[in-house]
Amino acid sequence: MSGDRWNRIEVVYHAALDRPPEERRAFIAAACQGDDGLRQEIEDLVGRHRPSGEHPLDRPAWRPAADSSAGPAPGTRLGPYEIQAQIGVGGMGQVFRARDTRLDRTVAIKVSLERFSDRFAREARAIAALNHPNICTLHDVGPDFLVMELVEGPTLAERLRKGPLPPDEALAVARQIAAAVEAAHDKGIVHRDLKPANIKVTPDGSVKVFDFGLARSWSQLDTQHSVTVTAEVTGPGTILGTPGYMSPEQAMGKEVDKRADIWAFGTIFYEMLAGGRLFGGESAQEAMGAVLTREPDFERVPAQFRKLLRSCLEKDPKLRLRDVGDAWRLIDGGPEAAAPPARSSRAAIAAAAVLALVAVGAVAAWWRTGRAGDRPFMRLSLDLGADAIGGDSGDIAIAPDGRRIAFVVRGQDGKPELATRLLDQSKSTVLAGSEGAHQPFFSPDGQWIGYFTHGSLNKISIQGGAPVTVSTTADMDTGGSWEGDDIATALGPASSISLIPAGGGAARRVTKLNWNEKTHRWPQILPGGNLLFTTSDSISGLEGAGTAIADRKTGVHSVILHSGFDARYVPGGYLLYAHQGALFATRFDLERQKAVGSPVPLVEDLAADSLIGNAHFQFSVSPEGSTLVYLAGATTSRQWPVSFLDASGHTQPLIPPGEYFNPAYSPDGRRIALVSGVDIFAYDLARGAMSRVTTDGTSDRPVWTPDGSRIAFGSRLSPPGLWWVRGDGGAAPESLLASDRPVVPWSFSPDGRRLAYFQIDPETGYDIWTLPIDMSDPAHPKPGKPEPFLRTQFNEAGPAFSPDGRWIAYFSGETGPNEIYVRPSSGEGKWQISTGGGMFATWSPNSSQLYFESPDNRIQVVDYVAKGGSFETGKPRPWSERQLQPVLKSNFAIAPNGKGFAVFEAPNNDGKPPRVGVLLNFVDELKRRLQ
Repeated sequence: MSGDRWNRIEVVYHAALDRPPEERRAFIAAACQGDDGLRQEIEDLVGRHRPSGEHPLDRPAWRPAADSSAGPAPGTRLGPYEIQAQIGVGGMGQVFRARDTRLDRTVAIKVSLERFSDRFAREARAIAALNHPNICTLHDVGPDFLVMELVEGPTLAERLRKGPLPPDEALAVARQIAAAVEAAHDKGIVHRDLKPANIKVTPDGSVKVFDFGLARSWSQLDTQHSVTVTAEVTGPGTILGTPGYMSPEQAMGKEVDKRADIWAFGTIFYEMLAGGRLFGGESAQEAMGAVLTREPDFERVPAQFRKLLRSCLEKDPKLRLRDVGDAWRLIDGGPEAAAPPARSSRAAIAAAAVLALVAVGAVAAWWRTGRAGDRPFMRLSLDLGADAIGGDSGDIAIAPDGRRIAFVVRGQDGKPELATRLLDQSKSTVLAGSEGAHQPFFSPDGQWIGYFTHGSLNKISIQGGAPVTVSTTADMDTGGSWEGDDIATALGPASSISLIPAGGGAARRVTKLNWNEKTHRWPQILPGGNLLFTTSDSISGLEGAGTAIADRKTGVHSVILHSGFDARYVPGGYLLYAHQGALFATRFDLERQKAVGSPVPLVEDLAADSLIGNAHFQFSVSPEGSTLVYLAGATTSRQWPVSFLDASGHTQPLIPPGEYFNPAYSPDGRRIALVSGVDIFAYDLARGAMSRVTTDGTSDRPVWTPDGSRIAFGSRLSPPGLWWVRGDGGAAPESLLASDRPVVPWSFSPDGRRLAYFQIDPETGYDIWTLPIDMSDPAHPKPGKPEPFLRTQFNEAGPAFSPDGRWIAYFSGETGPNEIYVRPSSGEGKWQISTGGGMFATWSPNSSQLYFESPDNRIQVVDYVAKGGSFETGKPRPWSERQLQPVLKSNFAIAPNGKGFAVFEAPNNDGKPPRVGVLLNFVDELKRRLQ
């Protein structure tokens, strides 16, 4: 395709988009002046444009005309494939996780924006014959969808947004890409659109290449990254590929062969090493022009790879490397230097681990004793041993001098304990008496380690000895910072920041939650005494969290960073924070309290999960910034199944995996309502079908009316408040209560005449209210005026009516950690039910038992006897040893018959010890990266 023809297409295309949909066809026909090929091409591009869900041309049958941006809802079937959840957007449409009901396997489905042609289907089925471990398997082809192997992990494009790969990692990825390309070429298949977005890197480092041979059958348009790929024309004159990765012959519309893939492979390998695209530009034309005219800057990549890259990136295809399998002979140092390591025996692996420990210790010792100018930035890897705890429960802290670390290990009884070791030694010391420890942090002199257990803040000497309880009003998972005589922490996951004397004493609340905030946590006491902390409108799902600074004296705080969480200030003017499994840094003016410049990624494999809020102490930096340590690992899966759990501990699946919260059984036990994403869905247990109940987003906690006709829910939309909707979603939601702040409903009284809910107050925190509902006309119930039930200076939430309506169970942080309490629904009295922490009280529908979730995410049960105005209980005991998914929202629902619960089960621990990354001379790397 000539440049003039492309420019003409682009001009007419954009002009057509500015016209009303009903005028576009006539406008395009007039502008093309009888050139039917040009007209058809532009109409195809306009038909694939998606402004605000608009789709002026052909629609697949499953896509509703009123909302063409919506894909198949969970529970929809495409042939034998049952849609479970949307997982992304591809070049040709949307991508969904689905279950193959015939083979009972999970697959990925790409749903096209239009029906496939017969030719496309034939080509796709031919490509499905490719069988290689580095090629994503194509299982099936439907009328407008492809069924593919489900591959977990980010695309290489997503990974490269965080910066370059270390040379050895880039080489390992490149080898696997090349192996996939070589296997396809051996079958006579050319990819034609090889790029990082079509490559995934799984958590174990395996590479999968997507969409082999389908480039010539798909159409894509993105003025930043891609150009036309027509559905039928495959000969010369058609541009197939993505600007910046396409070969010069592709950019000129010439016929291509496997050497085009070799060019693309070279650009990808270059980008992995250099950290930036080889041929970029602000438009498709600029990128294509750079491919044709610009010579690569090979000085940006390690010298040993330049010969290989030059051979892959010859503009003349006749001079280019002809077979990708020959690439490794062009690495300086010979093939032996680049050969992949052989599979090691267990003994060899153990020996290598010992050598690695010795090397880390030796380097760390040299680094500390060397002069500043002799200490280059270094990345090291540390093995903490088989008992170290990783994943969501793993924590790590580094002492102020940068020599010692504290971390969590699994004790002999399976409970977590603290351990400590010097970086230049391989031996760790377990601190006896620290059972249940989480989230360690050091005292300013490095001689004490503060840590949390369920319900208390403690400290222990690095030399060992008996631990000391500092406070029983603090809770775990909220972080601590020790400076001078004070420890800053939050008193619970739904609380604000307080200061507690390190020698013991009463906590002093410093910050207050604003109406749009649900949590303050992970504080750091800054130079000068002010407080840096994470703030969020959710106690989970913290990717939307921000960073704030509070005046220590007044408590007034302001947000200084609107993305990321668990920020740490490093002297010299730097701010570190976690975001999407990576550690970022930005310049920060402490005096002006303002971030300066653009953030850069520093660590790409931080073991942090923002969904459940467990991100703190996955990294730690010494106060002067000389050393940073972090736990490495993949981001925790954000999807889990719903299972039925009985008293014997047996489970059986109920609902396929998804990102679920707040389940609720319908009164007849036939359906389960839950939040998925930002809307409420209802799952029919008999039919195995999921249906959408709300469509406006930001819905929170579904609550069934006692007759099962409606579902009440909270909404954060404007105006926020309480709403209810028909249980089948067959009508628009109706407002129950307008509010100027988020409201969370929790339970109806048995007669349906009162709804208990809680909402935040800037002065008193979470308070419990009830909303009376006039049921004199059952067909048209009317909400009354809200009435306060419990308003104190402490947080009270989760109000649950008892089956007879006489009592309300709830949880409160009045003694520090959240505990379960019971009060009469009318009248006076209060009884504490739990003693070691608890949330989410739930009554048995047919026995005198009350359930709640303990801090270790297990269901507890307590027997009770209600006599007159008195409420007596036994001692809480575990109802099941099964752990639940720690989502910090309601994660279980009792069945109406009382025989079990719908639960989100915690994932199985793979038992792998954590890998620790150590960055030496870290502050100098900050200066270099952020200059």
